[in-house]
Amino acid sequence: MLVEPRSGLLAAWGNALLAGLVSPDEAALAIVGEDAVHRVDGLPGEAGPVGLTLALGRLRGLGATGFRVALPVPGHPLGLSGPPDFNARALEAEEAVVAYGVPYGLVPEVTEAGPAGDLHVEVVWRVLPVREAPPADVPSLGEAERELAEALRDATAVLSRLDVAGSGPVAEAAMDAYRARAERGRDVLAPGYPPRAVRVLEMAQRVGLLVSVAHENGHGGAVSASEIAARGEALRPVERVARRAQVAAYNAYVEGGEVPR
Repeated sequence: MLVEPRSGLLAAWGNALLAGLVSPDEAALAIVGEDAVHRVDGLPGEAGPVGLTLALGRLRGLGATGFRVALPVPGHPLGLSGPPDFNARALEAEEAVVAYGVPYGLVPEVTEAGPAGDLHVEVVWRVLPVREAPPADVPSLGEAERELAEALRDATAVLSRLDVAGSGPVAEAAMDAYRARAERGRDVLAPGYPPRAVRVLEMAQRVGLLVSVAHENGHGGAVSASEIAARGEALRPVERVARRAQVAAYNAYVEGGEVPR
């Protein structure tokens, strides 16, 4: 969770564009990031894939006033509202963007080629109809912040006791990566997001780091079956809370009237 999901980048910078805080080229550049190219396929009125700049402008012209994020996993359709075809595609990708104001959503299809360290990544965003209904299980920023604090406290206590989250080269490398990102500044969200959303997303990334380290360190000191089960039970709700918090942060533009106009 040290890297923002592509849906988060598209929603955040798309929202900043709709609010007039960045130019279309700035938004497209930020969304593409280190990928080679992003295209959008299935837009009404377009015969084939188009670039991000044109696509965002077309969605705005169709009536889009904001973008939401969905981060679903099996058993937890976080941020989805249907119909089944869109939900299934979003679940396969484990992420999606839902436009606010028009009944369309976008699901990324990622193609990678080349050796490790020199990957050529292309993304096609498939535009699909969505149901205009409240998204599933998305908390407010305040709820997400409280849940994160509680989850981080409880999980840290359990994982420290089981000796799976605090030491070793994998943990040190993960912490170095997190510190390097933090030193680049508070750039985890696009311009215009409220400070609380930035804070919640940063906290969610810290929680995600804890979960990743605990998974990648293997069983650590949790050598008995009961201790391994306890570790799994500790991590599952933390992962769920962190994903809920990410969605709450990205969706702050369109939830609670916090979109700058």
